[in-house]
Amino acid sequence: MTPRLSLRDISKRYSAVVANDAVTFDVMPGEIVALLGENGAGKSTLMKIAYGVTRPDSGTIAIDGSAVDIDSPQRARALGIAMVFQQFALFDSLTVVENVALGLPVQSMRVVESELLQLASRHGLEIDPAQRIHDLSIGQRQRVEILRALMSAPRVLILDEPTSVLTPQAVDRLLKMLQQLAADNVSIVFISHKLDEIQRLATRCIVMRAGRVVAEVDPRAESEASLARLMLGSEPPVIAAHESARGDVALRVLKLSVQDVDAGRLLRDVSVDVHVGEIVGIAGISGNGQAELMAALAGEMRVKPDAVQLFGRRIGNLGPVQRRALGMRYVPEQRLGHGAIAHMSLAENALLTGESLSSSGFVHAAEARRYAERIVETFGVKGPGAAANVETLSGGNLQKYIAGREILHAPRVLLINQPTWGVDVGSAATIRNELIALRAAGCAIVVVSEDIDELFELADRLLVMADGRLSPSVRPREIGIPELGRWMAGRWPTLTAEPA
Repeated sequence: MTPRLSLRDISKRYSAVVANDAVTFDVMPGEIVALLGENGAGKSTLMKIAYGVTRPDSGTIAIDGSAVDIDSPQRARALGIAMVFQQFALFDSLTVVENVALGLPVQSMRVVESELLQLASRHGLEIDPAQRIHDLSIGQRQRVEILRALMSAPRVLILDEPTSVLTPQAVDRLLKMLQQLAADNVSIVFISHKLDEIQRLATRCIVMRAGRVVAEVDPRAESEASLARLMLGSEPPVIAAHESARGDVALRVLKLSVQDVDAGRLLRDVSVDVHVGEIVGIAGISGNGQAELMAALAGEMRVKPDAVQLFGRRIGNLGPVQRRALGMRYVPEQRLGHGAIAHMSLAENALLTGESLSSSGFVHAAEARRYAERIVETFGVKGPGAAANVETLSGGNLQKYIAGREILHAPRVLLINQPTWGVDVGSAATIRNELIALRAAGCAIVVVSEDIDELFELADRLLVMADGRLSPSVRPREIGIPELGRWMAGRWPTLTAEPA
C-alpha cells in the first residue's frame, strides 16, 4: 500500500543544533502512528515541516506517492493536511469562530458557526463561538485548535500534545473520535508524552532521540516502562517520597468573589488555607475559574485586601511585583506572552521576575545569564544556550525553563498552573521532584493541573473548581477518579469548613 504521507531523509539544523537528522517517516491511509521522544527530540520540527511551517534543509515529502513541495500551511491544507499545535496558533483578539474561519475557504460566518457548533457537540468539545481567544483558558484554547483542524475535513491529521490540558473525560472522547476518524480512512500522527494514551490509540510508535529515529515498535506490545526507556535511553527518574508534617498557614483565601460577566470571569465565595510544607492540588474542567483564582492569588487581578492573605498580611490589593518581594512566585499556564517573551533570550527572560537576584534590587545582565545557565543545567533545558531566544525552544523545554526560573528562587509560596504541560516523563519527574523538595524546605505550593495523575502524585490535599466554586478538600487516597469526575461537574457533598 502506498503511504498517505511520506517523509524521506528529512534534515533540519538550527545553528549548532541538529533538530532532524535524515529522518524517514511514513503514515498509511487510516493508520494512527504515535511519534514519541523527549523534549527537544525533533518531533515537532518534523511535523512542522510536514505542515509547511518550517522548510527542511534537505529531504523530500510525498502525498499518496507523489512528490510535493509544502512551502506553507495553506499548501498543506490544500493537500488535506491539518495540524493541532502544542504552542497554539490562535489570534488572541479574534473570536473562536473568526479563528476557525481563517483556515477555511471563504464562506458565510453564520455557516461556519453552525458547522462549528455541530462538530463541537458531536465530539464533546463544547465552546462558545463568540468568545475572544484572550478570554479563554488554555484547555479551552486546546479545544479550539482541535475543532479548527477538524473543520477542514483532513486526510492527514497531525496532533502535537493534544491532550496535555484536557480532563480525563475529554481525553476519552478525543481518543474515541480519533479512532473513528482512522476508521474513516484519515491518517493520524499523534505526538504525546502520555504513554498510556499511545498504547490505547496507536498501532505503531516511532521513537526519536536527538533528532534521529531510534526505534519503531507496536506500543500495544510494550509496557509504559519500556516505552519510557526507549524514549530516554535510560531509566526515568523516580518520584521522591514526600510524607511530612505541615506547618502554619502561609496563604489564606477568604470569601474571594469575582464577578465580571463581560470578561467571562467568575469566582464564588472561594476560601482555602495553604500551609507551610504543603502541596494543595486544584482539579477541574478548564474554564471553571482556575485561571481567575490564580490571577487573583498572583496579583494580576486586584481584589479586596483581606480576600488574600500571605503569612497574616492582607495582600489582595497588591500587585505581582509587591507579592514577589514578599516571597510569592507564579508559573502561569500560558507560556508564550504570559510566562515568557518569544523574541527575548533566556537570559533576558530571567530578568522578567528577577528582582531578588541582586541584593541591591537591580539585576545585572551577567547575573541574569548565570541564573539562566543554572536553570538550563538544573532542569535539563535543551537548546542553544542562555543567549538563545525563547522561540528556539520546544514547548516542553520552554515549560521546564519557566518553571525552573521560579522554583530556583526558593519561594515561600509558589503558584504553578499546569506544571508539566507538554513535558516528557523524565522532565516531568524532574519538575515534580523539585516541587517536592521545595515543599520539604517549607514552601507552600498551589498546583492547578488538568493531569489527574499528576495531582494524585503530588498533592497532600485535593480540591475541585466547578462554576467558580471550590469544593471541600480531600486527601488523594480518600477519593477515586470516578468520584473526582462527579466533583468536577459540581456534585460534591456538603461538608463542613476547610480541614485545619
